[in-house]
Amino acid sequence: MDTASCPRCHQPVNPQAVTCPHCRTQLKAYGHPGIPLHRATGEEYLCDSCIYHADDTCNFPQRPYAKECTLYQNIEAHELELQQQRDNNSFGVTFNNWVKRNQSLFLLLGLLVVCLLIALFSN
Repeated sequence: MDTASCPRCHQPVNPQAVTCPHCRTQLKAYGHPGIPLHRATGEEYLCDSCIYHADDTCNFPQRPYAKECTLYQNIEAHELELQQQRDNNSFGVTFNNWVKRNQSLFLLLGLLVVCLLIALFSN
């Protein structure tokens, strides 16, 4: 079973836990195990590193001083994800994927070429 740690007491907790069983800190928003509650560490605010604050699409009432947020998305993680998508869409990767998908076509074409060569040189 996967475990996470409580941001306050650092004890291991179930990732689906709504509150920490040790210190009763709320771990999920609105008491729902599917809504993560992101928390700032130290004196920093979440907004300083959030993509929604950077592109001015955030409508969270505590902006720009939010210490807890359900919509937080880290700018650096988002940029890394975009870079990975760009790398996966490069010509070399796209070509290799196309070749893998069409291996049977290449096999048939190869057999056809071999048959033609045999027919041409068997005279």
